[in-house]
Amino acid sequence: MGDRRARYPRLTAKAPKKTFWQRLAALFGNGKSTKKPATASRNGSQQQPRPTRKPETVEVTSPRLYVGNLSFDATESDLFDLFNGVGHVQNAEVVSYRHNQRSKGFAFVQMQTVEEAKRAVEELHDKEFLGRKLVVSGAKTSEHQPRS
Repeated sequence: MGDRRARYPRLTAKAPKKTFWQRLAALFGNGKSTKKPATASRNGSQQQPRPTRKPETVEVTSPRLYVGNLSFDATESDLFDLFNGVGHVQNAEVVSYRHNQRSKGFAFVQMQTVEEAKRAVEELHDKEFLGRKLVVSGAKTSEHQPRS
């Protein structure tokens, strides 16, 4: 009978027993897959995750600036102080959700002149602020935006 183990090696090595949850996952097709998982959209259909986009840079033609990749902890007074180091700030507005007042991660800053706005873009774009690198560019005006 010693020859039998040599001929049939499967008889000696037992596979570990799968747990109930492993068998259940295998039943529903949760095997080892190299494909990226699809995400469910609001209407229930499956879709692949969106690729990340580079923020588009808009030429500074007005004193109004877009500030992106903003820390969620940043306040309007923080932005006012930061941009006041470059030029005179008229207004700073952090955009937030209406229902919970949490920041959306971007803001708009109104400088005194277009020259100060251009200088602010040169000095503050890609600068670290509250742990994140800012994206500072000209804000889109109504003629850039599509009509709805």
